[in-house]
Amino acid sequence: MMLEPIQYLLGAFSGGLVGFTLGLVGGGGSILAVPLMIYLVGVPSAHVAIGTSAFAVAANAATGLIGHARAGTVKWRCGGMYALAGIFGAFAGSTAGKAFDGARLLFLFALVMVLVGIVMLRGRKADGVPGAQCSRENAPKVLGFGLVTGIFSGFFGIGGGFLIVPGLIGSTRMPMLNAVGTSLVAVAAFGLTTALSYAWSGLVDWPLAGVFIAGGIAGGLLGLMVARRLTESRGALSTVFAILIFVVAAYMLWRSWGAL
Repeated sequence: MMLEPIQYLLGAFSGGLVGFTLGLVGGGGSILAVPLMIYLVGVPSAHVAIGTSAFAVAANAATGLIGHARAGTVKWRCGGMYALAGIFGAFAGSTAGKAFDGARLLFLFALVMVLVGIVMLRGRKADGVPGAQCSRENAPKVLGFGLVTGIFSGFFGIGGGFLIVPGLIGSTRMPMLNAVGTSLVAVAAFGLTTALSYAWSGLVDWPLAGVFIAGGIAGGLLGLMVARRLTESRGALSTVFAILIFVVAAYMLWRSWGAL
């Protein structure tokens, strides 16, 4: 599938928007990748949009992981365990997603966007246990959470950080900062697994993924710069972004409802 040059420019712009929102509010931005690819870039297939965005999400997560690793906020054993279980889930979820009707998939995706918006509005304020680790005692819980969120992530082609972060906190009681950093291990693993599954079926537009990622890196740097200046307004920004998600979800529900 070859797109027009203007569509690749719009792809870079869309990646910039996703990267900017990720850098600005710290999460949730990747949920916009699929609707931007379909409704702004004009990717004709929902499955190609999902497969391509999954690869872009994985790349964005890997970039963010580098910064968290340098800051020492990543609990690698927990991230590895969660990601390992989730990879199997992501493969199963992506296989099911490819077999699902595109219009119905977008309708369900819009419902997931509503859930993301609600989670962002509620916020997460758990203090956690600073020394929390993954051990033999909590391993079944960590692996179970990882498997379920992997299935979810693979089916919709999203990073799933909004589920992975509370999943890590719930299974290990680690602090929020550690959960955010550690979740990027799983987000990158889930996204890459989903992307490879879709790529195997020829459902990834590699040039579009490339320009989307490049735009995302530039947008992410700009978002971080703005976020440092608006530290006290992060809560308000998250609220505004959650409202934006609701608006986009409503538009997707309206568009996909007519195609059901």
